[in-house]
Amino acid sequence: MKRMLSGIKPTGQLHLGNYIGALRHFVEYQDEYEMFAFIANLHCITVPQDPKELQKNLRDCVALYLACGLDPAKANIFLQTDVRAHAQLGYIMCCHTYMGELNRMTQFKDKMAKGETNLSGGLYTYPSLMAADILLYDPDYVPVGEDQKQHVELTRDLAIRMNNRYGTLFKVPEPLVAKVGARIMSLSDPSRKMSKSDETNKGCIYLLDDLKAARKKVMSAVTDNCARVHFDPVSQPGISNLMQIMSSLSDDRPMGDIEAEFEGKGYGDFKRSVADCVCGTLEKIQTRYQEVLDSGEIDAALESGAARASVIADEKLAAVQKAIGMEIILK
Repeated sequence: MKRMLSGIKPTGQLHLGNYIGALRHFVEYQDEYEMFAFIANLHCITVPQDPKELQKNLRDCVALYLACGLDPAKANIFLQTDVRAHAQLGYIMCCHTYMGELNRMTQFKDKMAKGETNLSGGLYTYPSLMAADILLYDPDYVPVGEDQKQHVELTRDLAIRMNNRYGTLFKVPEPLVAKVGARIMSLSDPSRKMSKSDETNKGCIYLLDDLKAARKKVMSAVTDNCARVHFDPVSQPGISNLMQIMSSLSDDRPMGDIEAEFEGKGYGDFKRSVADCVCGTLEKIQTRYQEVLDSGEIDAALESGAARASVIADEKLAAVQKAIGMEIILK
């Protein structure tokens, strides 16, 4: 069975874009691949966090993993910090990453271009840690959104570089980008990705949103004056975004089917149907989420996932350190 790995950085509450672009695919993949799904809490602290809020977000993230359908018997679910090899290999990968490569990483470039100050060294070097997160497990595939594909390309470059320098250490992974719903945009500004950093809180639907609030956000979504439900991300970005949401929450329903259903109908009818899809999905997730919180499933899932992941990660770290020449007492 081929292996797949991915992680989510829960610096805030998970939202519909996270579910459509990542979580729902994790659930599908766990039956096809040996799945490693981790919570990237080291990546959370590249910017200051409130400790109590961060801890709540971490538990909510695990609970939502389970609520969305990830099964600890099929998928290895764990906290990044519960497998210490992540940080150690992260430093080694940092030492093999060129500054020019880090300078080209989009997130750092964007923050520099905006004139943001007090940027941390962790923010600058986190792509190297992300490479370690991936390469520890020799995955065949890494499911990512379009905005993270650059990081997987760096990971591939680092794997090839180290394999050439020290002998075969790592499998070179392939990025896997979903064709539909890989990048869900803000409901209030469809030129921007749906994000927890949305200042107005109108463009982002959280998985734990009150259903009435979620419905209101959909009904208030920015559209256009074309008066036609048609998939055209360039000319009709708002409508196309809502169509992607509906398609993704309806078993990847073809866009042509959606266009045919709403031919001659107004945007109000279309938005109500999208809102029904969204609220139906959120209701199922929230019901299961509460069941998870009321049980001991979170701790059990993390303990078993970390135990299985640590065996693989520790073996890989030892092999890398031996190849580099860092060890005196060879394990």
